[in-house]
Amino acid sequence: MAKITRRHMLKAASATAGVAAGSGAITGFPTIWAQNIKNITLRQIGTGVSNINAIADKCKADLGITLQMTALDTDATNQRVVTQPNSFDIADIEYFSCKKVFPSGVLQAMDVSRIKYYDKIVPLFITGKLTPQSTIAQGTAPHTVGFVDSKLSKTFSPKPTEWMTLIPTIYNADTLGIRPDLVGRPITMWKDLLDPAFKGKAAILNIPSIGIMDAAMVCESMGAIKYKDKGNMTKPEIDKTMAVLTEAKKAGQFRAFWKSFDESVNLMSSGEVVIQSMWSPAVAAVRSKGIACTFQPLKEGYRAWGGGLGIAKHVGGLQLEAAYEYINWYMSGWVGAYLNRQGYYSAVLDTAKANMKPDEWAYWMEGKPAATDIMSPEGKLMEKAGSIRDGGSFYERMGHVACWNSVMDENRYMVQKWNEFVAA
Repeated sequence: MAKITRRHMLKAASATAGVAAGSGAITGFPTIWAQNIKNITLRQIGTGVSNINAIADKCKADLGITLQMTALDTDATNQRVVTQPNSFDIADIEYFSCKKVFPSGVLQAMDVSRIKYYDKIVPLFITGKLTPQSTIAQGTAPHTVGFVDSKLSKTFSPKPTEWMTLIPTIYNADTLGIRPDLVGRPITMWKDLLDPAFKGKAAILNIPSIGIMDAAMVCESMGAIKYKDKGNMTKPEIDKTMAVLTEAKKAGQFRAFWKSFDESVNLMSSGEVVIQSMWSPAVAAVRSKGIACTFQPLKEGYRAWGGGLGIAKHVGGLQLEAAYEYINWYMSGWVGAYLNRQGYYSAVLDTAKANMKPDEWAYWMEGKPAATDIMSPEGKLMEKAGSIRDGGSFYERMGHVACWNSVMDENRYMVQKWNEFVAA
């Protein structure tokens, strides 16, 4: 009850201050603050998934805040956050990265009472369950690294508190992408990635902490390994997993190991690869070229990931006010709708829905046939009327997550073994 009481007290206090300001009882401050915030620049680093120029442009138009965005890959982002903490103000990072980043003390815990839409955040990020009946998936589920006990704590809390490590923004359920016109048969299980029928035409994601999760889904699907927790393997489990992959690699199974969105799109578009680890918008990018490509639901479920915005430890004063204003704006609906139209999911569904046409929402979120042509955020045709989203509705997809991207206790050992596999 303490949390609810404090939160509601602070909200009430904020509302009271707003009334006083509006009545003229407080003079000068709100206007000066609004003017000054327009002069603030926030340097944001993160992956290309969500460091999008259109978001920076809209933020500038709506708030006057200048966002300087730098897009890096996952590992480079994590390294930059930890080793160059004064080179950014906002970190747009994945939840599994929190295990690497937050204990180093480079980010500040964020006050839940200042997050306007906290009560509307999808419960996956608060309790770990999409619905009360849901099973919490393996791996680094976001809620396990989403909270700390106090403003200065670097230790994750097992339950929701007043202080969040990241404010969730984007997430998705990933699976294999296939070329249905070239695979020659139905693809129903993760083990199909290593079917010799696709020798020389398969590919896997070469970001160790994510690729190993796809590999685990494959190995478990094959019956080769039964993990206690795919997201936190023992050394023997890592060895067995890499042995399966290495054997397949030496047999010529893999055409490529990709790191970037564009690489995966090009491999699939060219037909060099017919089955691979893939991201939903990359599948959409292939389809936008008029090439058949499916984000294939699989019997064992999805591998999920989620990201959020964190604030650098050094940020304070008016810049901190701007950071909170930016984060609240981010969750207010325009960005959420933009991300949903790319095939991702937004952390606050209500506000995103209010910024989407009913036909769009029905297609992207409810799994219904598109009533009209589905357009990308840039206005390009993505799907023709009548199309149904691969995997169905939001609840069908996010309700079948088998594991989350993860950082293991044996992370260094895993990375070493992964690199040996790629070099083998």
